[in-house]
Amino acid sequence: MKAKQIGAIALIALFVGSTVYVGCKDDKKQNTQQRKQQPEKKEITAPLFQADSAYAMIEKQVAFGPRVPGTPAHRACGDWMVKQLKSYGANVIEQSTTLKTFEGSTIPVRNIIASFNPDKPNRIMLCAHWDSRPYGDKDKDKALWKKPIDGANDGGSGVGVLMEIARQLQVSPTQVGIDLILFDAEDLGTAEFAEGAKEILNDGFTSSWCLGSQHWAKEKHVENYNARFGILLDMVGAENATFNKEKFSTQSAPDVVNLIWSTANKLGYASTFTAEEIEGVVDDHVFVTKGGIRCVDIIDTKPQIMAMGLGGYVFGSYHHTHNDNMSIIDKNTLTAVGQTVLQVIYNQ
Repeated sequence: MKAKQIGAIALIALFVGSTVYVGCKDDKKQNTQQRKQQPEKKEITAPLFQADSAYAMIEKQVAFGPRVPGTPAHRACGDWMVKQLKSYGANVIEQSTTLKTFEGSTIPVRNIIASFNPDKPNRIMLCAHWDSRPYGDKDKDKALWKKPIDGANDGGSGVGVLMEIARQLQVSPTQVGIDLILFDAEDLGTAEFAEGAKEILNDGFTSSWCLGSQHWAKEKHVENYNARFGILLDMVGAENATFNKEKFSTQSAPDVVNLIWSTANKLGYASTFTAEEIEGVVDDHVFVTKGGIRCVDIIDTKPQIMAMGLGGYVFGSYHHTHNDNMSIIDKNTLTAVGQTVLQVIYNQ
């Protein structure tokens, strides 16, 4: 009797075990099928960036003359940009105020904000400065130090790329809301020839540079404005430009830096978006971040070994000189930046 019971129990155990085994196999098969049925997020191919269009937008800005705040050229260029952005279907807000330069003079400041899909809470911010330097204070010819420069690259290129992106957003809307912010008075900082030219950024709101973004960071264009992250474009059009991973960007938004640089790599622009890491650059993104929006700076820099092994940098030889004109603008560089940014925003 005992032997029969053991045999019966063994038989039942074998049956139950096989049932569980089959059940497990069925569950695994079902889970695999479910995973196969759930489509992986397919990467969207962004529209093709048109460098010719961006180049023409830079050329148009330069044709107005130096865009120094308070001048007729500055006012006319601002009016043109507002009209152009509205023609692309953007909701445009102008943020106007007066601020003081390092010299103590009062100037009119005009930030221009163009919003696409303004009702969407999921937003990305793209920005650049649109003013140009009133001094060629790095020029070899001292007689030119106090004459304003064209600012084709330093100011003009970032705006040109954003204007072309705005045109694309009208034709092919993104799934997220996009805000293009053109900051004014970025390039009015302490002149090289002025006393006390070496200034220190202390609390994040003490610089003579980036006056427009400092104002915006304290007083947003709309109440409770928020964006997942921001991308700043500064000096993004020169031939043989290199965009390195800048310290303030990697500190505040390492994931966004990695996203932009890996996207550029996939698109074949690894030689332009390099893996080099450099010290922080005091630029509009610093104040945007201080204002609550994590922001990354895409800016043309040349790495330079500094004391104690720090990843220093220098700007291109055109920087704050009268060589910053249309002759240095390169459509390949514009394409590398514009296509990378488009690919990023269309996949958010």
